[in-house]
Amino acid sequence: MNWFPLLALALGAVLLAEALLARYEVMVFIAGWRTPAGELPQGVPYARGADADRPPDAYVVYLDGIGKRQFRDTRDGGQLVKAIIAGAPELRVLGQVQPYSPVAAPLLDRPVWAWLRRHIGLLLFLHNVMQIFVAADRRYRPLYNRAVGAQIAGQLRYAGYRPGSGIPVVLLSYSGGAQVATGAAGELRERLRAPLLLINIGGFHNGANDLTGADHLHQLTSAADHIERVGAWIFPQRWRVLRRSGWNRARRAGKVTVHRLDPATHIGRRSYISPAARLPDGRTHLDRTAGTVIALIRAHHGAAAGTG
Repeated sequence: MNWFPLLALALGAVLLAEALLARYEVMVFIAGWRTPAGELPQGVPYARGADADRPPDAYVVYLDGIGKRQFRDTRDGGQLVKAIIAGAPELRVLGQVQPYSPVAAPLLDRPVWAWLRRHIGLLLFLHNVMQIFVAADRRYRPLYNRAVGAQIAGQLRYAGYRPGSGIPVVLLSYSGGAQVATGAAGELRERLRAPLLLINIGGFHNGANDLTGADHLHQLTSAADHIERVGAWIFPQRWRVLRRSGWNRARRAGKVTVHRLDPATHIGRRSYISPAARLPDGRTHLDRTAGTVIALIRAHHGAAAGTG
């Protein structure tokens, strides 16, 4: 018996259901039926790093890849956050933002998804993948950007950020988190009046979002990162010929700087944040990536302080 037609039909049904669910969360937010969750579960801090009794040099919001499905860090994302906090104690870091839920509802807090994690874990990743494409869809993109921008702004206020204080906000994103980061920049600028720095690691995004509200965007990439290259290929707004896209306008304005982290891969044992893969100088990929991020943030803070 040929099982391929049945498998294709089942997969098609799952994709359709995921696409509808992903759009549903955006519409629920816009209709006002649900607002982004503000308070965090007991034991989950609003920020880590610099003490709350003095202003940090910058607030860093980490937007993880598609593995993000709870308030706590993923394994790999958590290693990066810890390395940044250890190397730059002057920063306050937020890792609890839900980039793939406009209403800030983690998948694993929903009973159905908790059951799916134990039985069909792949669907959790598929859900977040579909959310990326909803965030990139021109029909839903402004709504998604507004929803997640509001979520990030709210979490920053809970973490002690004072709008108009002039303290930089850094949106540090991995993989699909770049779609959310580039979309939230305008909303955050409006709500917080904050200097914004974007740092994308292997950024998977469509290039359509307006980056006028960002001071600068640093793109950390590698020739061995095939997933990041796929994103640059499948989204026309990333192509140089579409000169009026948000991405290409930012590039022409000198707002985008590319940093090569060869030979890192997007995922796996040689990924950007691998604590095992080593460079010729003895550093791990995680050490290099965290060090690069810290250096970029400190340079931006120094430039902002010099012009303040």
